[in-house]
Amino acid sequence: MEYKKELIYSEYLQRENDFTRAEYQPEFEFYNAVKRGDVELVKKLCENAFSEKAGFGTLSKNALQSIKYHFAITAAMVARYCIEGGMEHSESYALSDFYIQKADAAVSRGQISDLHHTMCLDYTKRMNNLQKRRITSMPVAKAVDYIYDHLHTRITLPAVAEYVGVNPTYLSRVFKQEMGVTFGRYITLKKLETAKNMLQYSEFSATEIAAILAFANQSYFTRLFHEEYGVTPGEYREQSLFKNELGQEQENN
Repeated sequence: MEYKKELIYSEYLQRENDFTRAEYQPEFEFYNAVKRGDVELVKKLCENAFSEKAGFGTLSKNALQSIKYHFAITAAMVARYCIEGGMEHSESYALSDFYIQKADAAVSRGQISDLHHTMCLDYTKRMNNLQKRRITSMPVAKAVDYIYDHLHTRITLPAVAEYVGVNPTYLSRVFKQEMGVTFGRYITLKKLETAKNMLQYSEFSATEIAAILAFANQSYFTRLFHEEYGVTPGEYREQSLFKNELGQEQENN
């Protein structure tokens, strides 16, 4: 069971393959890569021209105007994700407005594609710098990396401190100072964020997700999820399905 959990979580981290029982949505991968400040991954995901992206609905009879509308939608989504990641509202929306105005003045689909690449890397590099400013010490940076790679296990402060090479008490203190939350609270938040992702973009049941992310049991997972988000895992999945279906209907109309 432990090997299976590690394999499933490894696939989640790699972002290269679908979940075993559900298709992973590339848009989620892209927006979160920008939010994390993952410059190399964003460069890779932007290799294909934005104007040639498959699945775009027709938002205008004019092909150029249609791609401009899609660019504006993308700019708004990137802005919102970066705000969630800690970017100031004013900075994020100012950037979005700037690039939308640039797109509005474009005279070709190729210019839109080039501008999309520039915009996404601009946001990503800013988020990367923001993350670096947040994590100022090597012990905390290494601890965060360890946590992210081991969310499928029961993570303890002594184990992480040993991996980092510092005293547990010291790690606990500097972690709280630099991350703004306690070590244990940070782990819980990251596990719950991952659970939200899996509920929205996979078909794993709440019981399976609780096991994959090493919660004590489903009841404990459900209680923590409800305390954090105000809904149960099942209710959150239903809301996500409704939003996805509504978004698809709007795109097709």
